[in-house]
Parts: sequence; structure tokens; C-alpha cells
Amino acid sequence: MNFGFTDEQELLRAEVRKFLDQNASLEEVRSQCESDEGFDRKLWLQMAELGFVGLTLPEQHGGAGLDLVTLLVLLEETGRTLLPSPLISTVIASQAIQRFGDDEQRARWLPGLADGSRIGTLALLEQSDDLAPAGLCLQGKADGDETILTGRKLFVPDAGKADLFVVAFRSGSEPGDVGLAVLERSMAGVSTSDAAAMDLTKRLGSLELDDVRVGPAGLLRPEGSAWSAVQSLIDLGAALVTAETVGAAEGALAITTAFAKEREQFGSKIGRYQGVKHPLAEMYVDIESYKSLVYYAFWALDEGEEGAALAVSKAKAYASETFPMAGINGVQLHGGVGYTWEYDIQLYLKRGKWMRPMYGDADYHYDRIAELGGL
Repeated sequence: MNFGFTDEQELLRAEVRKFLDQNASLEEVRSQCESDEGFDRKLWLQMAELGFVGLTLPEQHGGAGLDLVTLLVLLEETGRTLLPSPLISTVIASQAIQRFGDDEQRARWLPGLADGSRIGTLALLEQSDDLAPAGLCLQGKADGDETILTGRKLFVPDAGKADLFVVAFRSGSEPGDVGLAVLERSMAGVSTSDAAAMDLTKRLGSLELDDVRVGPAGLLRPEGSAWSAVQSLIDLGAALVTAETVGAAEGALAITTAFAKEREQFGSKIGRYQGVKHPLAEMYVDIESYKSLVYYAFWALDEGEEGAALAVSKAKAYASETFPMAGINGVQLHGGVGYTWEYDIQLYLKRGKWMRPMYGDADYHYDRIAELGGL
């Protein structure tokens, strides 16, 4: 059995890396993340035109119709350069509509998400910060055939730039009574506000809902348990974040290794000392470990394997534990100056702080591994 990428996927990797080298160097990334929008919209539309944004959407809705493993290749490269973009947010929103919407909803929203003219995101977390049905307090109140939503969603990725919000809400009094609604920014009562964040390449915000009326055409209706649908989106988000982390970790390792080969201390390159070589070797082993885990997780998600959720949690738990430490070690191996804005390694440290809690931190996923493993 061949566990490698196909020739087409490797060609995509080469093209994406060339595109990002030309348009999203770390110097350019710094400029983009400090702008008002936090990303380059022109570059975003170029990515959409090249098919990157709608990579996994059906061709009939403007996508490329490819699988998640191919998307993994793209995410590794965007992670390597810390590209500021709403790619992950838009992929999750589009997958929610593709999986749980009807034909009319797909035709209404997916083309705009595929061509980059619309940006989507998933609004899930609230004040409890609990990735469980009990964490949902936003109550949907029935009024005829409409549902009224009033409340606040926190830590919403790319909230300030999103046009579509896939919102999880409570549809009844029972723990499993959960619904999913698609809201447009232009709807009455919908507003957003930005939140302060350490990682400027990944913007977060809150979504404010004030008597927002959602008709039947705005409700997604997954088969079976709606919470199972939400959980599948959490799994997808965890997988996508970990895929980007693979590239980011390799970028951090490359920068730190290059610094160790150039920096002299007491008349010698610091890379010759065991106190420098060993942490770099440990970073490499950790990267290769969760790289293998995330590769398998993406394959399992594509194939609908029974153990896909367990595979995702293994990858996200390992990465959430080790990548932040790689950022810390990278800064320390720079001798303290790595904390300063002039050095790129601090950008990777901040990315580690962002990715750790996104779609479940290490503790959440280790607990889930135990649960799914029958412990």
C-alpha cells in the first residue's frame, strides 16, 4: 500500500509554495496582519481564483471537488508561512452547508464561498468555553415558522471579516436539542466586534445577535443528532488547525536551525553544542510524530472510518502539547532576542498560543481519547 501523496498532490504543494514565496513572505505576513482587515483581500481572491478556497467543494458549486487529504497539502504550506487568511474558517462553514444543507441552501451559499466573494465561519463557543451541549446557552425561540436568536458567541474565528456565520444554538430544553443556523452579516440584529489576541495572523471576535429572525431556509437540518453534526465540525476544525500546525512547526524548526548554524558564542557556532542540538532534535521528532497522526486522521475523515474522531483527537492532543513548546524553545535558542518583534520566531510562538485551545486543547482531546477508547 502506498502511503505517500500522489504526483498531483505534490505538484499542488510545489505550486502553493511558489505562490506563497512570491506573495506571502514573512515580511509580507507582518504587513498583512497589522492592517485593519488583518489579511490581504486581493491575495485571498487570487487564492480563490486558483481554486484553493473551494478545493473540497463540488464542481457544480464552483469548487474543485477534491478530497481532504489534498486540502491537507495546501494547509501545510499556508501554515509554514503563517499566512493570515480566513481559509480554515471558510472551509468549515462551507463544509457545514455542504454536509447538512439542502440543495437550495448549497446553491445559495456555496458558490460565493468557493470564489472568495464571501467569507464564512463557525460560531460555537460561549462564555462557558465548553465544547459540549451544556456549553450552549444561546436559545432559539420559535415564533411561527421563524426562530429568534438573541445572545453572544465568543472566540469566533475571523468574525470581523465574515459574511456568513454558521451558528450553533439550543433548540429545546433537552441536552441534545441543538440546531444550526446560517446567518448573513446583512441580517437585522447581526453585528460583530473584534477581540484582542496575541497572534495577529489569526483574528478572533464576538458575534452579537439581537432578535435575529431566521426562517426555515436559514436552518441546516442534519440527519440524526444535530449535536453529532456539530461534533463533526469540531473534529474537522481540529484536523484543519493541526494540519496548518505541521507546516508552522516545520517553519519554526527551519528558522531556529538556520539561526543556530549562524550564531556564534565564545568563538563557536552555537549549533555544535548539545544544549542546542538536543532541543532541535526533539522538535523534529515531535513534528514527525503528529505529522503521521494528522495524515492518518485526514485519510480516516475522507474514508468515513469509524475511528476518524479518535485519530483527530490523537493528532490535535499531541500537537497542542508540543507545538507551543517548540515556539518557546525556539525563542530560548535565539538567546532571548527571539522575543523581540524583529525576529520571526516570535510569530511562531504566538501561533502556538493560538492553536493550543482552538477546537479543543490537549486536555480536552486526551479526555476524548480515553472516552472513545473505552477507558
